[in-house]
This record gives sequence, structure tokens and C-alpha cells, in this order.
Amino acid sequence: MTTATRTTGTTMTAPVTTAPVSPAPLIEIEDLSIGFTSRSGATLPILRNIDLTINEGETVGLVGESGSGKSTLALAMMGYLKGGLRVLNGATSFRDRNTFELSTQELEQIRGGELALIPQNAGQSLTPTLRIGAQIGEALKLHSRIEEADCPARVIELLSQVRLPDPEQLVERYPHELSGGQQQRVAIAMALAGEPDALLLDEPTTGLDVTTQAHVLELLRDLAANTGTAMVYVSHDLGAIARVSDRIVVMYAGEIVLEGNSRQVLRTPVHPYARGLLASIPKLADARLPVAMDGRPPSPGGTGAGCAFADRCALAEARCRAEQPLLQKAQGGQTVRCHLQEEVAHLAMPASATAERTSIPDRTPSVLDLDDVAISYARPGLLDQILGRQSNATPTVDNISIAIRKGETIGLIGESGSGKSTILKAIAGLLPTKNGKITFGSNEALHSNVDKRSNDQLRRIQLIFQNPDDSLNPRHTIAEILAQPLRLYFGLTGDDLRARSEELLERVRLGAHYLERLPSQLSGGEKQRVAVARAFAADPELVLCDEVTSALDVSVQAAVLELLKQLQEDQGTTYLFVSHDLAVVRALADRVAVLYQGRLCEIGPAERVYALPSHPYTEVLLGAVLEPDPDTAPVLTAEDVVELSPVANGCSFQRRCPRRLGAICDSTTPPLQSDDKGHAIRCHIPREELLALQSQDHAQGDATSPRLTQPGL
Repeated sequence: MTTATRTTGTTMTAPVTTAPVSPAPLIEIEDLSIGFTSRSGATLPILRNIDLTINEGETVGLVGESGSGKSTLALAMMGYLKGGLRVLNGATSFRDRNTFELSTQELEQIRGGELALIPQNAGQSLTPTLRIGAQIGEALKLHSRIEEADCPARVIELLSQVRLPDPEQLVERYPHELSGGQQQRVAIAMALAGEPDALLLDEPTTGLDVTTQAHVLELLRDLAANTGTAMVYVSHDLGAIARVSDRIVVMYAGEIVLEGNSRQVLRTPVHPYARGLLASIPKLADARLPVAMDGRPPSPGGTGAGCAFADRCALAEARCRAEQPLLQKAQGGQTVRCHLQEEVAHLAMPASATAERTSIPDRTPSVLDLDDVAISYARPGLLDQILGRQSNATPTVDNISIAIRKGETIGLIGESGSGKSTILKAIAGLLPTKNGKITFGSNEALHSNVDKRSNDQLRRIQLIFQNPDDSLNPRHTIAEILAQPLRLYFGLTGDDLRARSEELLERVRLGAHYLERLPSQLSGGEKQRVAVARAFAADPELVLCDEVTSALDVSVQAAVLELLKQLQEDQGTTYLFVSHDLAVVRALADRVAVLYQGRLCEIGPAERVYALPSHPYTEVLLGAVLEPDPDTAPVLTAEDVVELSPVANGCSFQRRCPRRLGAICDSTTPPLQSDDKGHAIRCHIPREELLALQSQDHAQGDATSPRLTQPGL
């Protein structure tokens, strides 16, 4: 309540009490159902009876597994439906205008102007043949009333608003000349060109590394606060949702199952599905695997008469399978679709799935040794080729020495461009090395060209790619995909081939009936399981995992991590695991190597790398990790906002280091300081001083991101 006091001369009247002004509804969705017609003629719903209001100036997070209807609902707010979908009943309106009843011309006046979309992959949404300035200028001409002569100045203003450096130079660049984070900021600037009342964000930070994601989310928070723009943020990343959202809507099988303010939903959810999602998230301070939910969401039309979540719910009763629960108010203000909400509210959150891992003995023999490896994308010119000389360009990856022991998991972490995937490709023989040596097994030198490796070497080293859609042949059945390595390496045919393929699918928890399916008939998590099965079909000793869970939602990610760990325990397989998700690496890795611009900053046992003291770059990475807690803020330092080539001299992190000493960092390569536990930090600051500095910062509250403590403290 607010109180107003009126005065007349020297006489004061009684206080007048007025009610606070409630924000006006901006987007209203009433009883909306969207679906499609199957080949058999049946109508199958994707969204079912959705009621939702987005008010002016608020940020609402839409969360749920893949296939829950999040993106379909967000696009419906713009009056857009993907091919084959149709409105079954209900309506969605923007400022009291039914978007599905508007003409194409009327929708064009709203889209991009009053109502803008920021897509998941900015690189695919930007025109590759147009300069950045021209693309933003086009958005201004279409969605604003600004005079053409004023457009260049407004373009510069928008780029500055999204905190891009040197906007006068940036306008002349093409999209491929920008980093992923810069491309995403350009997409945000284009969306802001029409000064929208609402922004729809469809997984806008999923492909970004931890520091870039944190900076983009801070930018979005500031934009919402400064401009009053309403935002609908679609994501399966509950850390990102926690950072930006005022209110969270949890969706399952096309329905809203839980709604409440961020603190309620993330701390005390009263729906078992929301609790399962939270339990599926790996924790930075926990070395154990997260808990994977059993089962999978129902297919469209397969929810039955009762609760859609009943088959996956440990609390389900006969009533849950027979009677559909209605949305109702729960204690504390949440709105929930559950018959057993009171029982759920009193349950403890699920514990982590496994006990802490046992360490790999130091005397365990190496499976792979990287000895002073350097890799360069620069190719020698014509004269260099004639004279047989190497290019003198600074290598993309340099001076990498790592010994990988049998049966262990080594995590490679670092921002985009740090050389993680480059190292994996070199080990796989897909990139030549410039210097150094890669030795496999019992002193076998690996040729840098995969075509010149023996069949046995090819079999023993397998690579699992980030996106199974790019690595699985869409025209081959799962049987044909699994048959290729089984025929090539073991000569299996007929019944033996079939039996081994079925066994592989069972090991990745897929049944034999999947053999006749095509990749397009599988979910994202199922396709990644097939990719894992194909890799293990070769009975490998070393598996290279390149961001294998980054495109998966949290529940599927937890299941894939559990699968990888179980396969490792069964077969003694060694993993080299690349990820920008530091919590995922913490859950799986025995040792961790930290890379910056192709240089090794830190390496050691996971519990020590994630503790104090750390390399200043590791400290920056860990500070930027987002937790599913609205009261936990990331600690952000200087961002690498311009594409910088690796430095030729000195410390690789010198240009961004918050603890930079001065000239010595510019000119001299730091020493590698090691302790007796195998933990090494490449830094000019002595370990004891690093510990004192970092402990002081944490004690003063400058670093609020959850961290482990130094072992033994």
C-alpha cells in the first residue's frame, strides 16, 4: 500500500491510502490447445488447455524437458505455428488482439517491433553475406519510425547498449568474424531495434560457454530493469532461469504442472516433476552424479485419462492414473497440477545417485600421452611449402603435456576457443599436429592423419560428437549404424551381428525394437545413446567425448552421465571429456585440465582444481557458474569481448587476469607449480599467495558462487 498526504496552507488532512498499480496484462493465453493430425487421422495435442498471463515488465521462465511444449507455447504468443500444427481450441492475445485472428500484414507490424524473438542459435539467424551494421539497419527500417539518416547513429547506440566493444568497427564485420557470444549480442540488438514491449527468448544461451552465458544473462537482466521490457525465457537450464526470472512455469507433456515465483519453484516445489528436474542438475560442490528420472515423457496423445506424469512418479496411486488433476492453489502461493501436492511438499529432495568415486592410483599405466603438443590452423604459404618450412604463426594450441591413465576420466574445461575440441580432433587424427608427439598404449606413436592409422588403433580410440544429428546417418536404420563398426572391426554377420547389436542397445538402455527405427524417430537423448552404443561397439580403450551432453535437457543429461559412468565401470574405459559445463565435469571427472587460448593453465585431481588455490582463470570460470538459486549471483570479471589471437610471449591469460602482476606476466611464461597431490598451476603468483588472496576475497563476500574449500582446511 502507498500513502499520499495532501496539504492546504498549514492544515494537513488525514492520509489517503491508495492501492498499488498492478501491472497490465501484455500477453494472455486462454484455454489454448495446439496439435496436429496423425497419419491415421487422429488429432494429437502438443499443448493442452494452457492458461497463462504475461504482465508488463516481468520475466517469466518456461522450463521442462524436450517435447514439453515450451517453444511451441512461446511461438504461439507471436501467432506462429510450426508446419502441420493447428489451434484446436482457445486463443492467445497480445494487447487484447487475438494473434491467430490477425492478418499477415497485421502480424508483421507486431513481430519484430512490439513483440520480438531472440532465437537459440544467433549464428543461423544472422545473414552470413550481410555486414552487422546493415542487418541491424534493416531491422530499424522495418520495425521503427526512425529517419533513414539517423539509422547509422542508432545502430552504434544499440551495439553499445548490448556492451559490444568498438561498435564503429563492428558494424563493418560479417557474422562469421564474431564469436558466439558476440553473435548473440547482435541478435539481441536487432530484437531491441523496434523497442519491443516483450521479448521471447528461445534457449538463447544454450550453446555459450559459462562466462559468456553469465555475461549475456546479466545484460538481459539489466535490459529488463532499464527498459521495462517483458521477457519470456524458454530454457532447460534452471541456473539461467533462476538468474533472470521473476516467475517460473513448469511444463510437462504439453500442460502447465507448476507455476510460482522463482524462489518457491526452485527451493520448495510442490510437484514431483519439478523436484525431479532439480535433482537431475549436477552441483558444482558435489562430486557425485545427479539423479536421473526414470522413464520418458509420453508421446502426443499418449497421456491417458489420468496424470501425465503418473508412469514416472514414485508416489502415484490408482487415482493418479484414473483422474486428471486440475491446476489448484497450493500452500505458499504455487499453482500445481497434482493430487498429492501436500505429500510432495513434505518430502526431502532426492540425494545424489552414487557414492564418491575412488581415485585412480598414480602408478596406473597411461593409455595416452600428449608430449609438448602444438596444433596450428595456419597453413604454410607457397614459398614455405616449396622450402618445406612450417608456418611461423603462433600455434592455436601449444605446449600441451598430459598423461591419461587407464580407466580414468579427464575433463577438459575452458571457454569457447580454448582448444578443447581441437585437442580431441588431433588425438582422433582429424587435425595434424605442428609439434610434439601423441603416444598411445604401449609406446605406439599415433600418426596425425587418421587414414594412416592401423585398424586396431582406429578401433581402440572412438569419438562421440556433440550433436548426434550430425553424426548419425539419417537414411540408415539403427541396425545399419551399429553394424558398420561390428563388421569393420570384428567381421560379424548374420545372427551374431544381430545378437551383438541387441546387446549394445540393452547396455545403453534401449530395447531391440529400436533396431528398425531411423534417427528421426528417436528423441535427442535416445540418439545420443545410439551414438554411445556405436562407439562402444568397437570395444574401445579410449573414448573422446566432445560436449556430448550440452544439447540435452537436464533429465536426459543425468541419464547419459550415469550411462557413461556405468559403462566405464564395466569395461575399464578411459574418457577424455570436453565440456563447458563445469558442474557436469565435476560430477564425472577424476582429473581436470583447464585451458585458455590453447594453453594449459591448471591440471590436477578434480577436488583440488575446483577448490582453493586455483589459477586466476579457473577462479573466473568457477565464479561464473550459474546455480538454480535466485539468491546466488555469479561473480563476473573482465570478459573476453574481442577475438584475440593467442599471445606469443608471457602468460596466456595476461590480458584478462584480475590478479595481473605487471611486466613479468607480459614477457615471461609462468612456471608450472605442482604439489605432491599432482595439482599444478601455471602462474607467477606463488601458491601460498594465491590461496591467501582468494581466501581473502571469499571471506569479504566478493565471491558468492558456491565453491569447495581447500582440501584440509
